[in-house]
Amino acid sequence: MKIKTFISDLSLSAISAGFIAVLVGYASAWAIVYQAAIAAGASNEIIESWIWALGMSMGLGCLGLSLYYKRPIIIAWSTPGAALLASTLSGNSIGEAIGIFVFVGLLTLLTGLSGWFDALTKRIPLPLASAMLAGILVQFGLSIFTSLQSDPLMVGIMLVTFLFAKRWLPRYAIVAVLLAGFVCAYSLELINLQQVRWSLATPVWTWPEFNLSLLIGVGLPLFVVTMTSQNVPGIAILRATGHNQAPVSPILSWTGGLNVLFAPFGAFTLNLAAITAAICASEEAHPDPDKRYIAGVFAGVFNILAGICGATVVSLFAAFPAAMIAALAGLALLGIIGTSLQSTFEQPDYRDAALMTFLVTASGVSFFNIASAFWGITIGLGTLAISRVARA
Repeated sequence: MKIKTFISDLSLSAISAGFIAVLVGYASAWAIVYQAAIAAGASNEIIESWIWALGMSMGLGCLGLSLYYKRPIIIAWSTPGAALLASTLSGNSIGEAIGIFVFVGLLTLLTGLSGWFDALTKRIPLPLASAMLAGILVQFGLSIFTSLQSDPLMVGIMLVTFLFAKRWLPRYAIVAVLLAGFVCAYSLELINLQQVRWSLATPVWTWPEFNLSLLIGVGLPLFVVTMTSQNVPGIAILRATGHNQAPVSPILSWTGGLNVLFAPFGAFTLNLAAITAAICASEEAHPDPDKRYIAGVFAGVFNILAGICGATVVSLFAAFPAAMIAALAGLALLGIIGTSLQSTFEQPDYRDAALMTFLVTASGVSFFNIASAFWGITIGLGTLAISRVARA
């Protein structure tokens, strides 16, 4: 890519979308990652190494893939995977945990090289993929108003700012919301900057130990959870935002390769992002879809900074009030929620199946440690098959 082209594509809205994606990702899910590290018996030095490994691997993935494909491709950790690890790693050694991380990275790499996952997801009709996406994101839209109830002044100012900015400065609506939320939270003394501590993370190498029972009992479920609850929605994001030609298999291969490379430092599992990818792929990032890759590039930059700064960044994100983060995420996702719902119900032949997909996904049900996104698309495809048999 020519440097002049990249510079001409730069926009404040896309850069801020990348920042908001990283802010939302760390602020909303780092606590779960921390619990997983504690369950594995990690010391403070190793926990900071996990921050470094995750930030660097996610950042390099976002930056490199977004630049290469000119699409906002966001690589993230698996939050459901972290929750699974938090409940299963207790009593095992750090080396055994690292062995699981390497194992899952290798499985992801093989999945990408084989191409079977790409072929499978192409068989999912767009209305069902959009329904699954809407089911995942709708809770974030609702969080605007639950946050409004808990903190009416701050969230109310953010909401009014969003409505006016969408009318007069649509490209900078989320930037305006971020600034309004920060100023309001700071004025109300809701941001506790005293808890921020300044330090850089130091990577710590841990040799992997491969325990067959743990690889089967924890590694395989971690791989399945990541594929079904993270990568499937991540692919749906790309396709719902007009990036139908994004090559899934090479992206998964690079994701798996980065996972293997950084696993000894604590990168437990990497995947295509869903929620944060939606922020970077929305109209709020840039009206021109071909220029939204800038949001992905800067999500990579901010992730790398988060990894290098380690504990400082985590404590900084923790200083923001939860209501502000929830409202910010919900407002940033409103556009893509609306687009997904429109695509979900516009084709009558798919309407019943899409409705089932949406409701099951939005319900949050989980069976066998597999998240609702997988069950939503499975039940939706079953409903579609039955309806076609009935019509025949």
